[in-house]
Amino acid sequence: MDFSDVLSRRRMVRSYKRDPVPKDVLDDVLRVVRRAPSAGFSQGCRVVAVTDADTRASIAEIAGEHWYLERGFGPWLSVAPVLLVLGVREDDYHERYRSADKVNDEGEEMNWPTPYWWVDSGALMMLLQTAAIDAGLATGFAIVHRTDDLKDLLGLPGDVAIVGIMAVGYSAEPVERDPADRARLRSRRKPIDELVRRERWS
Repeated sequence: MDFSDVLSRRRMVRSYKRDPVPKDVLDDVLRVVRRAPSAGFSQGCRVVAVTDADTRASIAEIAGEHWYLERGFGPWLSVAPVLLVLGVREDDYHERYRSADKVNDEGEEMNWPTPYWWVDSGALMMLLQTAAIDAGLATGFAIVHRTDDLKDLLGLPGDVAIVGIMAVGYSAEPVERDPADRARLRSRRKPIDELVRRERWS
């Protein structure tokens, strides 16, 4: 699939078929985790891939799927055949940047101007999403407020922070948007010069 095709299909899907994702297809998607960018090669991201139906149902309950049901959406977190629980271990970054080749002139870890563990988490999320789309799958993303409950359910270590849940599966929505829907979305997109400037902002 060309990159332009992947990009055109990049959207958040909240309606999935119950068809399982073949193990080899899922393995190919998960393999990109090792290629995700990470500051200083800290490699702090963590992923738990869940396919067990009962565990997915528990995750959907913890993630508040009822909120979507109350607003007219169908169940999606509990239906998607794969849930990827994305996490990050911040300590990996601090440990890496206390290494001899990363400390500053005073021999100390740098003062982080940006928490790169969250930056890298977003990069990983996009990489997983595009890999899934390239494999003919669809994805959606949900945040989790009850992170301690989710960590207990999955046995995640205390020093791993939950980023969110990515649903992965075969979309029950049309692959191509209808023309009216495309036009509606185009009308909602901000002009490029409101988002991007060259050389200086003003």
